[in-house]
Amino acid sequence: MADIAGLYLDPPERALVLCVDEKSQIQALNRTQPALPMWPGLPARMTHDYTRHGTTSLFAALEVASGKVHGRCFKRHTHLEFIAFLESLARRYPQQQLHLICDNYGTHKHPAVRHWLTAHRRFHFHFTPTSASWLNLVERWFALITGQAIRRGSFDSVRRLERSIMRWLAHWNHHAKPFRWTKSAADIKRSLANVTAIYETRH
Repeated sequence: MADIAGLYLDPPERALVLCVDEKSQIQALNRTQPALPMWPGLPARMTHDYTRHGTTSLFAALEVASGKVHGRCFKRHTHLEFIAFLESLARRYPQQQLHLICDNYGTHKHPAVRHWLTAHRRFHFHFTPTSASWLNLVERWFALITGQAIRRGSFDSVRRLERSIMRWLAHWNHHAKPFRWTKSAADIKRSLANVTAIYETRH
């Protein structure tokens, strides 16, 4: 936790910090009836039943300094797709040292990924503690794109879903602002200790 908070609060000089993760199994759901638009005195309405048209997985890397996001969609989310995404990061940032914040998902620690890293010394992985994915700022961005572009949409194919995702991503990058991390590891530990103390007194 101290390692991750340190990267946010005091990033290394001449290096880029990226928050990386994948949002897997995003379903292309098509509502059975067209959505009804907002009307004076009535909110926008849509049916709760739908048909499924396949899934996609969104891999994303959030630049901590700028808030911009590099994303790619894949049919699957295995170590092979993760390596392909790392390759795209290597092309996007050809010269810089890259510090990647990831969770402990097995794909990120696959032997093939570790082998790839031995040939790409510019990449440095930093793993969040177990059950602490909230430390990864890209999760905050995933919540935004889910609420604004995915959950309320209606898609009759995976291709339309992916196009909608990439349009929203392009719009985000045009107006990108960074998320500001303010708490040190010591602050977080104190907050967790207070929550634990309250929980123990109630039980």
